[in-house]
Amino acid sequence: MSHGHFLELIFLLATSVFIVWFFKRIKLPPILAYLVAGIVAGPQALEFITSPEQVTLVAELGIMFLLFSLGLEFSIPKLVAMRHLVFGVGSVQVILTLLLVMVASLLMGLDSSASFVIGCVFALSSTAVVVKTLNEAGFTQTKKGQVAISILLFQDIAVVPFLIAIPLLTGTGSEMMSAIFLALAKGTIVVAILLSIGKWVLPRVFNEVAQVRTDELFVLTAILVTVMAGTLTSIFGLSMALGAFLAGMMLSESQYKHQLEADIRPFRDILMGLFFISVGMQLDVTVLVRHWQWILAGLATLLVIKTIVIKQASVILGESRKDGWSAGLMLFQMGEFGFVLVALAQQYQIFTPDLASALVGIGVLSMAITPSVIARHTQIVDSVDNFIGKYDDNYVEEQSAQFESELKDHVVICGFGRVGQTVSRFLKSEAVPFIALDVDPVRVAEAQAAGENVQFGHARDKAILEAAQVEKARLVVITFGDIARTQTVIKNVKELGSKARIMVRTKTDEHLKEILDDGADQVVPEALEGSLMLVSQVLFESGVPMSRVLRRIRKERENRYGHLHGFYPGDTTEVTADRRDLLEFIHAIAIPSDAYAVGKSIAELGFDTRRVEVVGLRRDSEEIVQPSSDIVIKAQDTIIIKGKPRRVERAERALMTG
Repeated sequence: MSHGHFLELIFLLATSVFIVWFFKRIKLPPILAYLVAGIVAGPQALEFITSPEQVTLVAELGIMFLLFSLGLEFSIPKLVAMRHLVFGVGSVQVILTLLLVMVASLLMGLDSSASFVIGCVFALSSTAVVVKTLNEAGFTQTKKGQVAISILLFQDIAVVPFLIAIPLLTGTGSEMMSAIFLALAKGTIVVAILLSIGKWVLPRVFNEVAQVRTDELFVLTAILVTVMAGTLTSIFGLSMALGAFLAGMMLSESQYKHQLEADIRPFRDILMGLFFISVGMQLDVTVLVRHWQWILAGLATLLVIKTIVIKQASVILGESRKDGWSAGLMLFQMGEFGFVLVALAQQYQIFTPDLASALVGIGVLSMAITPSVIARHTQIVDSVDNFIGKYDDNYVEEQSAQFESELKDHVVICGFGRVGQTVSRFLKSEAVPFIALDVDPVRVAEAQAAGENVQFGHARDKAILEAAQVEKARLVVITFGDIARTQTVIKNVKELGSKARIMVRTKTDEHLKEILDDGADQVVPEALEGSLMLVSQVLFESGVPMSRVLRRIRKERENRYGHLHGFYPGDTTEVTADRRDLLEFIHAIAIPSDAYAVGKSIAELGFDTRRVEVVGLRRDSEEIVQPSSDIVIKAQDTIIIKGKPRRVERAERALMTG
């Protein structure tokens, strides 16, 4: 690499880091940041990158890894469990949107090939932006969220035939038909070859690689498989991205799926960033300035057509009107695969540079406003209802229960992961009636097939809790560790008038007091309970009578794990900014002879006002546990204090300087 190219790379990386950081601070998706970085570094602004085609060449690998990851997520059981929404609403949305946009483009004077590709581009939505926003807003498991995710799943499937079709559009009618048949024949051969390799060769290869226990070799093998599959499809005249997708699909049911996904993610994200940077470099900003009216008109067209199509498809297939409107607003934008299709169409000269820039501009604007639209979708839907004069009187912003329980004096288990399943097994062995609620359709289907009393539904929704007869239950066990969802469940259980005791499992003790204040009867932090179990075994093996061990453990639980809060931090202690105010540190402070605290009592030093607790004092090799407030501090004493990190720091400063 020449000195000039090295400087270009440094500039590109520095620009990307700063812009991605800035966009994350203002809560915009990183995809937009990469596009802007490409505009800044490319020929439209600073013109620092002299060879954009080199970036594009490397960026194509990002598309391959993106499709490989998509193939890993291609789960047949998941599709079967959600087939009504995926193949019903999803297929109707993609086909209708494609046709309507294609007709509109033809009426505007574009040729059939360009119109078809624009229809494909507008039919797709952004999986990355929508899923992330839904997760953050807590809409993922609502009915409207399920509709949106199902449509996204079908759109991801539709990408593959789109990638095959676009290179075939450059021929004449008869040539195109023969090319389509030839592509289908080639595709059949390639799929047969790759699936055969995936079934009989790859498992043995990865078994051998896994036995070596070298992370680097595992990653290299995953990259090699992806690139080789892409190269094979390229040899047959098909898209390299299609080969990568098939490679991921081959490994989606293997035991290495999650490890592969974790290993490939850093490469995928970085190379995908380069891809969007290359798209930004190709974006002609002057086109956006010259044709801003058409771009805004295109954005409005995209919003109206897509939202109405999704709403109508949802209603036709049995979903509520409001859920249809909401899902439409969630999915109105252009997706990341839309940029892939635009770049592919430009490569085959189906699009002019001006048209490609205009479509990228529409995509950027639509993705930029998506988080705000999703956050305000309820108000928008209500405004639309008021405008057209239609209302759903019985509509509830929750899931509707598809089951009804007749149990009483039973246990309701919220969440059927490993913890929920363990609880259910012990309840079953003692013949204690229970019902479990979970939102993973595959897990629910598997458990129901095995005879477990598990129902699909989110315990956050009152309708689901009512169907589970929570008002007649003796105990509600909340096993998922999410604080927001836990608080919602507790609130709804109380509002439904249930007298059941509420037991909550958490991973740590960060929110213990908060959950208890919300109305939970007992909180079981995994980290602290694991410590207690270890302590009980250590004490018993050390000769302490079991009756005394059990009393100590019970007393500790009654004391809300008082002695277990706080720990001594070290160099390897990782404390993120968002957790810093939730943890308690224990810190030993040696008092020198010239310290402010010398000659003053613990009460005079005002630890209470600083919300720091003195848990011990060492003096002349003697340890005083819970020293009284009238003890006077002497030089060379060591004070042991406990509290939040910032408070501990301030208390130490006060002990030294006053």
